[in-house]
Amino acid sequence: MTPPDPRSVRRRCQRAFSWIPVIFISGVVAWSYYAYVVQLCVVVYLLAYHVLFIMFAWTYWQTMFTKPMNPLKEFHLSYSDKQLLDSEDRLESQQEILRRIVKDLPVFTRTVSGAIRFCNHCLLVKPDRCHHCSVCDKCILKMDHHCPWVNNCVGFSNYKFFMLFLVYSLLYCLFITATDLQYFIQVWTNGLPDTQAKFHIMFLLFAASMFSVSLASLFSYHCWLVCKNRSTLEAFRAPAFRHGTDKNGFSLGLSKNFRQVFGDEKKYWPLPVFSSGGTLHQFTSRSLQKSQSRLLNSEGLWRVVPEDEDKTGWVLVHCTPLHVSLSECRVCESALWVVA
Repeated sequence: MTPPDPRSVRRRCQRAFSWIPVIFISGVVAWSYYAYVVQLCVVVYLLAYHVLFIMFAWTYWQTMFTKPMNPLKEFHLSYSDKQLLDSEDRLESQQEILRRIVKDLPVFTRTVSGAIRFCNHCLLVKPDRCHHCSVCDKCILKMDHHCPWVNNCVGFSNYKFFMLFLVYSLLYCLFITATDLQYFIQVWTNGLPDTQAKFHIMFLLFAASMFSVSLASLFSYHCWLVCKNRSTLEAFRAPAFRHGTDKNGFSLGLSKNFRQVFGDEKKYWPLPVFSSGGTLHQFTSRSLQKSQSRLLNSEGLWRVVPEDEDKTGWVLVHCTPLHVSLSECRVCESALWVVA
């Protein structure tokens, strides 16, 4: 009998343990619902409470179960390119091969040393703002971070959901804190009868206050990131372009930065439905706006279009700059749910 692969066993254990934070959060929220609705049971507050609870649960679900986007097949190396790359030992020769591969791809960023951003695990050229997640073991488009509290990567497909999750989580905790405070004071001054509800009232205020402080700091930080059009990873390490690193390389101004996450239609801003701007693989940068020239001197822009009439697959199509502007290169919402 063949012994199990240690790496496979470790990966399975890691996947199992990664659900512990999610179970913890779900347990705390379920208890808070019981404590507020059953024990506290203040009818005048229940309508607003249930609105916040539903929005919190909806955004949490969307953040947790929206599949992160991976680069399209055009960024993956073909079998012949893999063989050719493996046959070269010198870094310069490998970079020359990668330059040939990506000369017609929408790639603008590079490593700090000026090399092509290549993932040795996924064997693909990394699109702009794409990073490899060691937990998911995949390259994630516009990756922000891997969040253990939702057991999922936060990136292009669910960053808006994550921001709304922070909003409604914070409002949920602040509402509980504000409405529970008067009953906590009555418990503290012995103004309430000695019942089981006293424990829930006291601990509910403590838990809601504690989470409010942590959520407020996290939400404030991500608001700053949205205003600057940066990801968490880009805040720690500035993206590198042809002219060098630029921490504000993708910043287009406050309004455009906000709309790149939440979209142009205001009616969708408070709802956890996808409405983000930009494309899957290409993001307008300040240097691109100024020069209109690609990192590797290829011409034109790209858009994602259906590969067939049934729209079961999606491919990159080259657009001539004489006919297509940057604002026209957008991806339709349905592409998010069919690309593997």
